[in-house]
Amino acid sequence: MKERLIILGAGIMQGPIIRIAKELGFYTVVLDANSQASCAGMADKFEQIDLKDKEGIETFARTLQNSSGGLGGIMTAGTDFSASVAWTAQRLGLPGIPYEAAMNASEKSRMRSCFKKAGLPSPEFITITKDYRFEKLSLPGNFPLVIKPVDNMGSRGCRRIDNADEFKPAAEAAIGFSRSGRAIVEAYMDGPEFSVDAIVYHGEITICGLADRHIFFPPYFIEMGHTMPTVIEEGKQQKILETFCDGIRALGLAGKGSAGAAKGDIKLTEKGPMIGEIAARLSGGYMSGWTYPYASGVQPIRAAILAAMGRKPDNLVPLKKWTCAERAFISIPGTVKSIHGIEEARNLPMVKEVFTGITNGSKVTFPENNVTKCGNVIAAAEDRGKAIEAAENAARSILIRLDPDDKKTAEFLSSAKPGMSFPPDAFDVNPEIIPEKGCLAPFRGLKDYCGRTVEECLEAVRVLTGFSLIEAIEKADNKIELRRSFWAALVRGSYQGAVYYIDNLGIEKCSET
Repeated sequence: MKERLIILGAGIMQGPIIRIAKELGFYTVVLDANSQASCAGMADKFEQIDLKDKEGIETFARTLQNSSGGLGGIMTAGTDFSASVAWTAQRLGLPGIPYEAAMNASEKSRMRSCFKKAGLPSPEFITITKDYRFEKLSLPGNFPLVIKPVDNMGSRGCRRIDNADEFKPAAEAAIGFSRSGRAIVEAYMDGPEFSVDAIVYHGEITICGLADRHIFFPPYFIEMGHTMPTVIEEGKQQKILETFCDGIRALGLAGKGSAGAAKGDIKLTEKGPMIGEIAARLSGGYMSGWTYPYASGVQPIRAAILAAMGRKPDNLVPLKKWTCAERAFISIPGTVKSIHGIEEARNLPMVKEVFTGITNGSKVTFPENNVTKCGNVIAAAEDRGKAIEAAENAARSILIRLDPDDKKTAEFLSSAKPGMSFPPDAFDVNPEIIPEKGCLAPFRGLKDYCGRTVEECLEAVRVLTGFSLIEAIEKADNKIELRRSFWAALVRGSYQGAVYYIDNLGIEKCSET
């Protein structure tokens, strides 16, 4: 009889866990609150349980443990429910980490307190609830500050605050994303950011990848991709990893009998590495399941499964040194009418994966967190430049056409104001400028949200609408007004804005001359 493993989560990020666990010969029991989760059908057995309900998970797990076949272990990756895993493992005597350690790694105010007690580089902070009074707060230094929920992931409710006027709406948003109704306010750490994964087994920490994170769109922190391995100098890498390992120990994740994983976000500031956060699990964001395996030939998820089942992890020595690049594609607000270029992107050289989180009819918005992006592309190659180029080309080749009847798009296109930082214009040029035919000098050197040049945007418009700007102008009654409005829509919303504008003109489409 196969040994049984409980896996928390049945989404895309848990797909590799289910697949690899089955390859290892384990019987997979997958839990998720959503019975329609994308990977629920992969499980040997699926059970609909809210992953926040640690007592309910414990009761279900105990039933398995006491039945014929027993229960070998429980785990997760890419979710924020490592505390539910630790609670159940501790209560049932399964391999894992202490529940209190998992809580240290789940609740950000506890996490910061652990780092402070250990003397580790971590920002000053305070914790607030909905009853806070700004004038009474003893803030951690001068602006800018960062506010985030104490107990959420994916950058939900997380943003930078540059002045006192921004504090109240940011606090309300962060507290609204918190399951416990609390937010943490901390000093802003300036510098590039890195992600790192590790397997932790009986006090031994094995690093499984260090990646450059590509963060955009302040005041939010939107990861538009990551590249692995990092290219920073070896000495700085070593300091980042030492800080990460010290943080793991400070949280209590690396005790003598502990078995699990850790994921960290580390900032490299002018004072050296500082800990953003550390979670008691392998990362989401495609790193542990895809980019590190493609870059190294090592599967950290396999090692995490073995640890959860009480086996010593093996096969963690990298077999190759490739570069793997993940890049996201996004949308301005509206409703998806159609998506173009998915299969073409999948078939591009060096592209390994294309993930889409949207379909026709999906509501989309300009991302304020890392779960509102539209999809991701992963490419890998022995040559770093080629891997990055392949991922970026594939992301740019995916075009999202919006429904012309959704007024959210019109509101976005008309919402630009002088000095407005978010949502940003696609191109940083004066929208009153009307480029003459063949003269795109105002756009020279500029690229949109996903790295498209203006020429690429105009080609995307032609692909989606069936005609060029010149043809549209010739068909319009007011040629000057069309030109002015078209360019304003493109400056604000890239090719999507321009296509939306054309779709609302009611011009009969014509073939290209």
